Amino acid sequence: MHKQRLRLMAANKSTQIGLTLLIALVSGYLFTLLRIPIPWLLGPMIGVWLTSRSSVKLQWPSYFQSAGLIIVGYAIGLSFTISTLQEIARQLPSMVILTLLLLLLCSLIAFGLSKLTGIPFPTALTGSIPGGLTQMIALAEETKGIDITVVTFLQASRLMIIVVSVPLLIFSPLVGSVPSAALPASPLVTETAGWGELFPSLIPYAIACTACAVIGKKVRFPTAYLLVPMLVAAALHLSGLPGPVLPPTFIAAAQLMIGCYVGLLLKPETLQNKLRIVSLAAASGVILVLGACGLSYLMTKMHPVSAATSLLSLSPGGMDQMGIIAHEIGANVSIVTSYQLFRTFFIFFAVPPLLRILFRKLVPDTGKLEQ
Repeated sequence: MHKQRLRLMAANKSTQIGLTLLIALVSGYLFTLLRIPIPWLLGPMIGVWLTSRSSVKLQWPSYFQSAGLIIVGYAIGLSFTISTLQEIARQLPSMVILTLLLLLLCSLIAFGLSKLTGIPFPTALTGSIPGGLTQMIALAEETKGIDITVVTFLQASRLMIIVVSVPLLIFSPLVGSVPSAALPASPLVTETAGWGELFPSLIPYAIACTACAVIGKKVRFPTAYLLVPMLVAAALHLSGLPGPVLPPTFIAAAQLMIGCYVGLLLKPETLQNKLRIVSLAAASGVILVLGACGLSYLMTKMHPVSAATSLLSLSPGGMDQMGIIAHEIGANVSIVTSYQLFRTFFIFFAVPPLLRILFRKLVPDTGKLEQ
């Protein structure tokens, strides 16, 4: 009788996981048709969340999310090339100054959000830091005392505003960029490997990234399933070991695995003053874009770079989106990639320890990571 009950429970769990996957696939495809940014992350996230609000029971194991984070970490680490390393070394003082100024602006925005909406400052700050939607959700999910629903909403709102406004600014008379059809290949848009070309070169990366991520989790390394594969992939790539660029389908699958997990965590019914939060989140996104414009102007005074290159370098959006736009308009892709990559690494290695120290002082026990 006990064995039969266990089999029934396992069958129910498999059915619920399968239903979650089906909803995610349909939602992701719909978001793709609607041309919504990062459709295979936002689509499954919203689709699963909406369905979970009904009487339908859904499940998504946490190890699926961990696998998705490892894949994303590998993809980011692989974009760390010798040319970006040289560019970072050459412009390191500027990168540090401009990144700190951008983070200071984000902190001021978070403080204002906290005061005007009543959102705890640690949550508002985590939602305002431009570290990427996937990465900041992972950090929020690991940190006690952070409302992941608010963080996801703030990060997604900012991303939408940036994806819409930055291209408009780039092609506006203020910047004056035009698309170019004949440009050298960009390190961010190099040809991806076909499915048959992934092996065997992917195997050592897969083993090293996964094993080190598991070890990192055991030793309580922050956001281990994302950061450790990022570091391992970057180290192996810089050492000369060839690593294949993953096909878009692979990246979409990773985003889907993360989106399903986050969708089940979202609890928007806990949001207070929803209308005020929505309006202020939009306003904070606009302020952040305007601040990035001001910092990009400062960058043009510090270095002989175009307005388009400086704006894309400092825009608080995704490295891949900014790199693709840079390639399309003939901006300096190496500089754009270097600044975006430096900010990504800086935020994930310098910011979490600072956040934990700050959160311990603001709210007891919020700085402790889950065991």
